[in-house]
Amino acid sequence: MERSFKAEVESLKLGNGQVFHGEGILAVTKALLQAGVSYVGGYQGAPVSHMMDVLNDARDIMDELGIHVETNASEAGAAAMLGASINYPLRGAVTWKSTVGTNVASDALSNLASAGVKGGTLIVIGEDYGEGASIIQERTHAFAMKSQIWLLDPRPNLPTIVNMVDQGFALSEASSTPVFLELRIRACHVHGAFETRDNQAPLISRKHLLEHPDFDYGRICLPPATYAQEKHKIDVRWPAAVKFIHENALNEFFAGHFADVGIVCQGGMYNVTVRALQQLGLADPFGATQIPIYCLNVTYPLIPEEIVAFCTGKRAVLMVEEGQPAYLEEALLATLRRFEVDATKVHGKDVLPMAGEYTGEVVLTGVARWIESIAPRGLDTDAIRHVFQRLVAPKQRAAELLGAPVPARPPGFCIGCPERPVFSAMKLVERESGKFHVSADIGCHTFSTLPPFNIGNTVLGYGLGLASNSAIQPMFGKRTVTIMGDGGFWHNGLTSGVANAVFNQDDGILVIMKNGYTAATGTQNIPSSKHQADDKAKDMGIEKTLTGLGVRWMKTVNNYRVADMARTLKSAMSTSYQGLKVIIAEGECQLERQRRIRPINAQKLGNGERVVRERFGIDDDVCTGDHSCIRLSGCPSLTIKPNPDPLRTDPVAHVNNGCVGCGLCGEVAHAAALCPSFYRADIVQNPNGWDRLLARLRGTVIGWLAPA
Repeated sequence: MERSFKAEVESLKLGNGQVFHGEGILAVTKALLQAGVSYVGGYQGAPVSHMMDVLNDARDIMDELGIHVETNASEAGAAAMLGASINYPLRGAVTWKSTVGTNVASDALSNLASAGVKGGTLIVIGEDYGEGASIIQERTHAFAMKSQIWLLDPRPNLPTIVNMVDQGFALSEASSTPVFLELRIRACHVHGAFETRDNQAPLISRKHLLEHPDFDYGRICLPPATYAQEKHKIDVRWPAAVKFIHENALNEFFAGHFADVGIVCQGGMYNVTVRALQQLGLADPFGATQIPIYCLNVTYPLIPEEIVAFCTGKRAVLMVEEGQPAYLEEALLATLRRFEVDATKVHGKDVLPMAGEYTGEVVLTGVARWIESIAPRGLDTDAIRHVFQRLVAPKQRAAELLGAPVPARPPGFCIGCPERPVFSAMKLVERESGKFHVSADIGCHTFSTLPPFNIGNTVLGYGLGLASNSAIQPMFGKRTVTIMGDGGFWHNGLTSGVANAVFNQDDGILVIMKNGYTAATGTQNIPSSKHQADDKAKDMGIEKTLTGLGVRWMKTVNNYRVADMARTLKSAMSTSYQGLKVIIAEGECQLERQRRIRPINAQKLGNGERVVRERFGIDDDVCTGDHSCIRLSGCPSLTIKPNPDPLRTDPVAHVNNGCVGCGLCGEVAHAAALCPSFYRADIVQNPNGWDRLLARLRGTVIGWLAPA
């Protein structure tokens, strides 16, 4: 959910010797300001836990320093910004969520890494991996290896993260190479403190402009320059990076009592590793460990001299590497064999899972298994085993009491979401036309693939729904449908989807969910948002853009009018028009609407003004209990309760207090010709005289009609 950091950004003004207290993402921003960055940007629809929100809320500070802040249309646009540092000594930083964002930015990143940079460039990557991830499970490490972009994975505490930002720029400039700064989502929210420095105004900025262009053909990514660039990467830039990392001690060594064994871990895995040792009695609460640890704050490139120095004399080391493939474990094995450190046995994926997030429980189990198998000299492994068994006993007992796993709770649409009615309409159309192929897209609407709708056959990438439909449409016996969000439209769907479909005269149907924001990632503004900041254009519309691209069949429908949506969809399927047909399903994101109207209503109530809220309910006496309304809606506020009639056993439908008054339940009941049990009630606060008179009249009439 989008956050406001207007209060927190005041801490970004702290000066030399003061102490910052706060969370990781604010610390990263403060570190950027201290490092003299000239420009920052990123794709706001794939946030690294609010970094773009922080940057936008800190615009006054950025403007004062002359720093340019850009809200990029996509990750590719953000990566291309870094081209400013190819020819000029400008420090630049951009941010997005990986690996999906890195895939989008790959073309620009490959060219950037090949050409090299003069000014330091830092790419703050949100490594969205593990149980809470919203994307495909891949790692940034592979891309770093492919393009020789150095990868920092800082230990999750604020002093280390801030230091790695500063050192990242210096490493980039020392080796003329862009640098990834990898932050897991939890690292973005870790709280702590560090001593600040003064913010540094960049030497080149919006206040101190460049005067002359600098042309160097050697920095253009065309043959034969590209061949020289590759050789320069390996012969000059790589050794320079290794030298800088080693001389500046970016990786950390923690000595321990049991020197015959050791643990090598990614920086991001340090906290969970030390926590596992602490639980087993092998580390104290302050991180003092009895097992030596080599913490890789830089996971690419590795430093062979450091690896050899740490492993020499040890019988066994454990590589704690989250995710697959086991790049670091394989590199560790190769390095030890190459330098003939044959006495050290390497463990890793043999005691830890090959894939999946390394949670506290996972790492605790792996470390306990490793310690029991290698038996460090002088350590009572039986005592460690008993401690571990005591730690896991409560969970084992809970599993025995439950008897079966707790049912999964898949994600779903928010209460009142304007996208849910569109899929209700599709279910109604399916009743008449049979099932049809739906190419889905990235966004909230992807929840339609889950019950109760089960609509959506493919998901290929953000804004790529229509492109993924291009081959199935001519092969199908009926017209196919594509769902796309307005965020996806502006990200990639405009060119890869709509322009491609119009150019190739495709005959499919595109439904654009126009909810006004990149809603799935926190309701950040997009070009077609109604409420724009003063520094953004305010006249960019989807309809005008589609008309300019040559779309000739286009209809706009209110999302919540289920019957209208169903009729429009059937019309698109049956029309004789050959070509792309676009239905714009318009309805503001309900979460953002509630954020917008609640303070307004609160102010009205405080002033004693009249406020009306709509609520929906179900007449228990009329409800038949077949629950078709629930199957066609799926709204969390539409549930069931015991039947009040003692002669009927089936539970009746019920609207709980979560209702936001969107009216979908009633619309579905009407469009599907279900029972007339739904009613709408207006809740009037601070009623006026007319409201009171009307209430008395209604009460009187109802009293007359009510049985004695």
